[in-house]
Amino acid sequence: MNDIPVGRESIEGSAQSIEFAVDGDTIRGTKYLPDGFTGPLPAVVMAHGWSMVAGGDLEEYAAVVANRGFLVLTFDFRNLGRSDGRPRQEIDPYKQIEDFRCAITFVRSCPEVDPDRIGIWGSSYSGGHALVVAAMDRRVKCVVSQVPTISGYEAGLRRMPREQAAEFHRRLEQDREARHAGAAPQLMQTVSDDPQVPAAYPQRDSYEYMSTEGARCPEWRNEVTLRSLELARQYEPGVFVQRIGPTPLLMVVADDDGLTPTDLQQDAYNRAHHPKELLLLPGGHYSVYTDHFHRTSTAAADWFRRYLLPTTTNLGPRPKDPHS
Repeated sequence: MNDIPVGRESIEGSAQSIEFAVDGDTIRGTKYLPDGFTGPLPAVVMAHGWSMVAGGDLEEYAAVVANRGFLVLTFDFRNLGRSDGRPRQEIDPYKQIEDFRCAITFVRSCPEVDPDRIGIWGSSYSGGHALVVAAMDRRVKCVVSQVPTISGYEAGLRRMPREQAAEFHRRLEQDREARHAGAAPQLMQTVSDDPQVPAAYPQRDSYEYMSTEGARCPEWRNEVTLRSLELARQYEPGVFVQRIGPTPLLMVVADDDGLTPTDLQQDAYNRAHHPKELLLLPGGHYSVYTDHFHRTSTAAADWFRRYLLPTTTNLGPRPKDPHS
């Protein structure tokens, strides 16, 4: 973890590089162990959002959780960062969901882990993945979904002016036919500080956040395949939210989120079954990582403590469950 911002935690235990296979590709990540642990540990699998890789603030979230008594696993999805997979820089939500589930399988096999106490954490694009995985995989006993993608279609409509839509779909069709003919996937920048340069995320706050975090993560690349955007617009994790309960769900939402729209997140939360809790914070999409890092990381750690730790541990009493 590089250049930890002032006031953020670093891991107080140990870190170990790990790898596991998914469909012939190698996924790489880091396993964190808390200092002085005894007995089988609960574990939390954590993954970052669209195009981001392990490192930077993902590891800072991991440190907060690990320091409170959990084994924590962070990893790069296939096609990104240190992990294998082609086409490089292609973001396929369905493959990433499979990567997430295989990460759960891996962590349950670790000798330090109690396989019946597994939590997951995802943010932004992987916040959507966390909803899907928690709904599909009953090995997950607790989930935190932060500023999640709810509807790729609805969010895409809002982010793209109507006059650009026809040209965008024309480019998607050209790319699909060119790939069929053997051409390399078309790439585009993820973010740009030049409004004239087409970018997957043209917003200024996206550029500021991703370029800052990217500078901390040497494996990050400021490009994605054009097909990644097509796949994103077909992705509807919100339809899974009603299937999550009775797995406990904490959803963290920013009240002025234009990237994964606030109203879509709140509507999804309202459809979810108990036990659940909503943490609504002021600001835009990236404020949860910046202005509110301490609050969002602590809330996640406390949620996992509430549902994955025994009533009393050497870390102190479990927080009271407001639904009990």
